[in-house]
Amino acid sequence: MFILASKSPRRTELLQTAKCRFRTEPGDAEEFAGDADPIEIAVANARLKATAVAQKFPGEFVLGADTIVALDGHIHYKPRDETDARRMLRTLAGRTHEVITGIAFVKDDECFTHAEVTCVTFDEMTDEEIAAYVAGGEPMDKSGSYALQGGAGIFIKKIDGSYSNVVGLPLNAVKKLAAKAGVDLWG
Repeated sequence: MFILASKSPRRTELLQTAKCRFRTEPGDAEEFAGDADPIEIAVANARLKATAVAQKFPGEFVLGADTIVALDGHIHYKPRDETDARRMLRTLAGRTHEVITGIAFVKDDECFTHAEVTCVTFDEMTDEEIAAYVAGGEPMDKSGSYALQGGAGIFIKKIDGSYSNVVGLPLNAVKKLAAKAGVDLWG
């Protein structure tokens, strides 16, 4: 058994679907932001989240994760408002971007990290389609202003890599990192 340092219902649902044995303990770590390397930021934030929770539970492995959307090296964080969400979606329309999830298993002084990168290609989108999607409210708490498993799925032309990564947690990468760290996902 391990601890998931997240309040994301999507991450919880993915691990439950994989029949993992875990409990959830959301952390309160302040995340890095800025225009540094997206992979480094995702891994650093995953490590921060896991470490914050691991300090409360000595001797237990904690999984932290952070998902970032990047286009041309520029990070698209969660939108500030609907105008920002529409701007982000216009930028992503008709282009391929990266979804990067940093994951970290932390226990006491041990830390194992990995970054999974999936390329997502959006079809062209009209201003009306973008406005209708944003008006539904779904983009407001999502990096890049969209949810693949939600209404944005209709705009996705192609995915190259892990589907679960785009949803918020690359399950195969978690399995491999757990094996490296000595974490029994089902025990």
